[in-house]
Amino acid sequence: MEQRRRVGAYGVLRDERGRVLLARRSDRRPYPGVWQLPGGGIEHAEHPARAVEREFVEETGLVVAAGVLRAAVADVAAFPDDGVTVHTDQLIFDVEARGGERRPEPADGSDELAWFSPDEAAAVPLVPFTAELFGLPASPLPTDLPRVLPPGPAAPDSDRRLRFGAYGLVTDPVGRILLTQIAEGYPGAGRWHLPGGGTDHGEQPTTGLLRELVEEGGQLGRVVELLGVDNLHNPAALGPEGRPLDWHGVRVIYRVLVDVPTDAVVTESLGGSTARAGWFSSEQAAHLPLTGIAASAIGQLAR
Repeated sequence: MEQRRRVGAYGVLRDERGRVLLARRSDRRPYPGVWQLPGGGIEHAEHPARAVEREFVEETGLVVAAGVLRAAVADVAAFPDDGVTVHTDQLIFDVEARGGERRPEPADGSDELAWFSPDEAAAVPLVPFTAELFGLPASPLPTDLPRVLPPGPAAPDSDRRLRFGAYGLVTDPVGRILLTQIAEGYPGAGRWHLPGGGTDHGEQPTTGLLRELVEEGGQLGRVVELLGVDNLHNPAALGPEGRPLDWHGVRVIYRVLVDVPTDAVVTESLGGSTARAGWFSSEQAAHLPLTGIAASAIGQLAR
């Protein structure tokens, strides 16, 4: 089957009683009649936080401001009649209402809006990532439920690319930071970067990050917390074909602890994007040529 990737941004808005606003999918969306957090797919070059604000207006009529990124989860939906499986990386933000008037918008995907407590949410069909938010079992949706395939990616000859990745601010018990140096032939060659990379189809962000940590640094780690999301748009990135690509990268960043550190060793096969890896003190790292995402993440350690 054809494998597609997309990234969606969704918002958790609570009322004065602590209930969460949900939207019921219209017949223009996959799984009509099922409830989920308001939100949807990000547009090319769009920051996920701006995407959830835009989607909230379209689906609910409410103007919101995106706050903390509270979760990043992946979901794979199969559309057998179309011969397609769609992997969606779902970024879930806390949002705060700033204005507007609540109303559904069937043309943009929602035909009803309602506030739900956990007990009330348990009585309606929910998409899995929304069920998990309420602490409810993420039950598979019925196989006979009508399914509308989401819009496909850009045309095959398009120069636009979207890549979702998971990266780690990786430390050991004495506070050293694990960094990886980008190999020659890759954007940012020679700079020191956070361990991590693109996730595979069907792979959760944390699973992909821990896999990359072994491949790029030879370390076994555990994810401690989600720090945030980084958005990178490079409209003239040099692609593997040797011509510029309009590149959009969405990268979630986690805090990772290696309880029993070992010598940093690149274990991935030759030809990968990592030249070498190393452990550094905060002072040493400050004098290295760092990528933007690495400098930003390391800066959080001092806060």
